[in-house]
Amino acid sequence: MLGEVADEAASVTYLSTTGVYGDLRGGWAFEDTPVAPRTERAKLRVAAERAWRDLYPNVRIVRLPGIYGPGRSALDRISAGQARRVVKPGQVYSRAHVDDIAGGLKALMTSGHTGVFHLSDDEAAPPQDVTGFAADLLGVQPPPCIAIEAAGLSPMAKSFYGECKRVSNAKLKAATGWRPKYPSYREGLSAILDSENR
Repeated sequence: MLGEVADEAASVTYLSTTGVYGDLRGGWAFEDTPVAPRTERAKLRVAAERAWRDLYPNVRIVRLPGIYGPGRSALDRISAGQARRVVKPGQVYSRAHVDDIAGGLKALMTSGHTGVFHLSDDEAAPPQDVTGFAADLLGVQPPPCIAIEAAGLSPMAKSFYGECKRVSNAKLKAATGWRPKYPSYREGLSAILDSENR
């Protein structure tokens, strides 16, 4: 099936995850950083990347960080009473607003460039900061901070806190001239709330 797609496609772009790098302990992930997947999900992504490269050497592999947007953000979790501020010292994540993902993919695919690229915003940030900012936007009290040891996280949630990295988008910017419309969670969350209040 994949072979048929690769044979007939004018180009192939595979959306992967920055989870393929595993835990960099807050260090930077660049496109040439060796992959070191820790979770089964990330291992499957690495296998899929390799399969696409074998079938279509000029494939574009776009590694995405945490995705957010309307209906899927800290604003929604707070409104639903499901937000928590779990604190692990030094923990940061990179993110990408769905509109920036669409714009970045368009810029990349029309540029003709192939290879591996990161599509992320400009600022990796602690998750508790994002939740606190979202609460401020909504004019509500943010949930209290909870140390990760006391949070009683599920195995899935623990896996997210088990990895820490900053993702560089410099290669995509240099190749295409693209810039994120929402360079941090602050602009992205503010835009989501503005759109919902119209």
